[in-house]
Amino acid sequence: MKKIILSLFVLFLASNFGLSQSNVIKIEQETLENGLHVIYNVDKSAPVCAVILHYKVGSKDENPQRTGFAHFFEHLMFEATNEIPRSSIGKYINEVGGELNAHTSVDETVFENMVPAHQIKLPLWIESSRMRNLQVEKEGVETQRAIVKEERSNRLDNQPYGDANEKLYSKLFKGSSYEWQTIGSADHINKSEVKEFQNFYNNFYQPNNATLAISGDIDVDSVKKYVKEYFGSIPKSKEPVRFELPVSDYTLGEIKEDVIDPKIQLPAVFVAYRAPNKTDNDAYAAELLIDILSSGASSRLNKKMVEEERIAVQVSMYYDQMEKSGAFVLNALPNQGKKLEDMLEMFDDEIALLIKKGVTDRELEKAKNLKETESIQQTKNVWSKASMLASYHTYYGDAQLINNEIKKYLAVTKADIKKAAEKYFGKKNRVVLYYYQHQK
Repeated sequence: MKKIILSLFVLFLASNFGLSQSNVIKIEQETLENGLHVIYNVDKSAPVCAVILHYKVGSKDENPQRTGFAHFFEHLMFEATNEIPRSSIGKYINEVGGELNAHTSVDETVFENMVPAHQIKLPLWIESSRMRNLQVEKEGVETQRAIVKEERSNRLDNQPYGDANEKLYSKLFKGSSYEWQTIGSADHINKSEVKEFQNFYNNFYQPNNATLAISGDIDVDSVKKYVKEYFGSIPKSKEPVRFELPVSDYTLGEIKEDVIDPKIQLPAVFVAYRAPNKTDNDAYAAELLIDILSSGASSRLNKKMVEEERIAVQVSMYYDQMEKSGAFVLNALPNQGKKLEDMLEMFDDEIALLIKKGVTDRELEKAKNLKETESIQQTKNVWSKASMLASYHTYYGDAQLINNEIKKYLAVTKADIKKAAEKYFGKKNRVVLYYYQHQK
C-alpha cells in the first residue's frame, strides 16, 4: 500500500506540475561574440524571473599559495563597481522586491537574482557591471579581507568538528587542487596584495568564462536585446590560466587519525572515500546508492545503526560531486558507552552485506521515486531551474539535460548499484577521523 501511495504521489506531481514527457522545459540558447553563453526559458507561472550568472571558477583553479580567492570574490562582487556605489547591489535588488544570493564551490562561483518580471533589466545591468567594472581596490579588499577571515573563524576554526572536511580532503585529495577548502587559508588571504586580486579578477571574470541563464515570465526577443545591450560590448578575453593540479589515480590505503577537539560535546567518526566525478556514468548509480544507505529514517544505515542496534544516535552520508572527482563522506555520533571503532565496523559490515547481496527492488524503487519527486519540485522553481540550466551547460555542455537526466536515474539497475558499492567501497581506500573531546 505504501508503495502504491508513493507512486500515485509522483504521478500526481507529474500531472499537476507538468513534467510529463510531452511537456518538456523549452529553452533558447545563444552565444554572444564575446563568448558569453546565454540560456532563456519562458515560465509564465508567476510574474517573476531569475537571472543566474555562473562563472567557471572555484577553489580548484587557484594558486596553491593563494587559496580562498574564488570565495573572496563572491564577497568582493558585492562591493562597488564603476557604476554602482559601495554596498548598493543588495539594496537595489531588495528595493524592487527581489532576492539575491551567491555561492562558491571548488568548481564554480554563481551569482543569483530573482526579481519581478518587469524589473529584468536591473539584474542584467548589475551583473554586466560586476563582470568587467568591479572596483578591485584597497578599501573594498580590506573590508572583505576582515569579513572572510571572520567567516572562516566562525564556520571552521571555532565550530565543533569544523575542520573535519579540511582534514579529510587534505588527505583524500593530497597533491591536487581539491586538497584545500573553498574558504581557503586565512594566512593566504592576509598576505595577498590588491594587485593579486586584480589579476585574479581579470583572469576569470570574463564573458567567455561564464554562462548566463534567465528563467521566468519574459519575452525572449526583448530580453535578448537587453542582454546584448549590457553584455554585448564587453570584449572577449584570453582563456583563463588555471592553476589546476590533477587528482592522481593512486591507492590511498586506509588513513586513520585521532583529532582532539575540546569544542565538541560528543565524539564522532568521519569517513571519506573517493567517488565518481559528476559527469561520470557511475554518478547516477552512486547517488542512488547513497540515498539507499542514508536518506531518511528507513535508510539502511539509520535502521541498522540507530534503530536496531542503537550504536549511534545519528548517522548521515553525502555524495560531494565535483567536476574532476567526488567524495562520499560518512558522519556518525555514538550512543552513550559505544565506541567509535564499533560504529565503523558496523558500517563496514553493512557495506559488505550490500556488496554481497545487493539492494532490494523496493529500495531501488523508493530511491528512484524520491529522485523523480525532487526533479519535479526543482523544475517548478524559476530560481533552481535557471541554476540547473547554467550548470548543465557548464559541466555537460548540454542544457537539455534538464529534460533528460531523470531517465539516467530511472535506468539504473540493482546490478549497477552493487557494482558501484564494490568499486568505491570494496577496498579500504579511505580517510578515517576519530574526534574526541580530550585525549583518550
